[in-house]
Amino acid sequence: MVSRVDAKAALAQGQEQSGEVENGDLLGVFMSSVEKAYKNLDFLNSPEARTIRILCEYEEPRQRFEKKGVENTIVLFGSARTLSHEQATELLAEAEASGDDDAVAEAKQKVRHSQYYEDARELSKRITAWSVERAGADYLICTGGGPGIMEAGNRGASEVPGGRSVGLGISLPFEEDLNPFVTDGLGFEFHYFFTRKYWFMYLAKALVVCPGGFGTLDEFAELLTLVQTQKIKKPVPIVLFGKQYWSDILNVEKMVEWGTISAKDLDLFYYTDSVAEAFSYLTTALERNEEAR
Repeated sequence: MVSRVDAKAALAQGQEQSGEVENGDLLGVFMSSVEKAYKNLDFLNSPEARTIRILCEYEEPRQRFEKKGVENTIVLFGSARTLSHEQATELLAEAEASGDDDAVAEAKQKVRHSQYYEDARELSKRITAWSVERAGADYLICTGGGPGIMEAGNRGASEVPGGRSVGLGISLPFEEDLNPFVTDGLGFEFHYFFTRKYWFMYLAKALVVCPGGFGTLDEFAELLTLVQTQKIKKPVPIVLFGKQYWSDILNVEKMVEWGTISAKDLDLFYYTDSVAEAFSYLTTALERNEEAR
């Protein structure tokens, strides 16, 4: 290996050639046998490098959102288990053919729940079309990038010419890769839930919460807390889609009776079963908020 001293001597003797020298070093000559820290995967994946990984999950999405011109999102949460109506009816037919009563009962439940998939798909499609056709700011549907309601949201957006949507995925042992309807270049996979939540909240200008499980409740409660405590200064209209489901799951009126929240906190979200109502509520609120800025 040529030493740095030898290289400098070569330069001094006029042996520099175009393309061979940069910053005083001969390109292709200095090949250190010591691995750079930022190329050491054992280190980067170690507990000691956790802060570096966290910073990457902040900075890389930030740069990509800026490059892609993404400033405003409408976040759509809901169950990863929800099937499209087509998938659910196929599952029911198979269950009925099998003669398994438990399978039939479960498949019927899937068919009932599939309405939320179709509603989320249609609402996302309408919102995306509204955003594409208007002269104001662009609003992109943003989901967790997975199956179920998340897929429905990205799918609806993809059905609009020029429509884009974001998928903020998370590495889980039991969940698939990003659904195929996320816009190229706007799909992400996070390791840390809290950095993923940051990007859900930071760009969000509205939230739609469809029926879901623990993850949906967690994300809804987190954003609701940030709005209630005014840690988020911007107004964020919130739609709880599926009156029957949310009435069964949440009894927030009792929290008012017990004095753990204020009566005015009930105004932080809007219940509906109607795609048309949700669309009107969200777009009216977004346009009003734009005028107030």
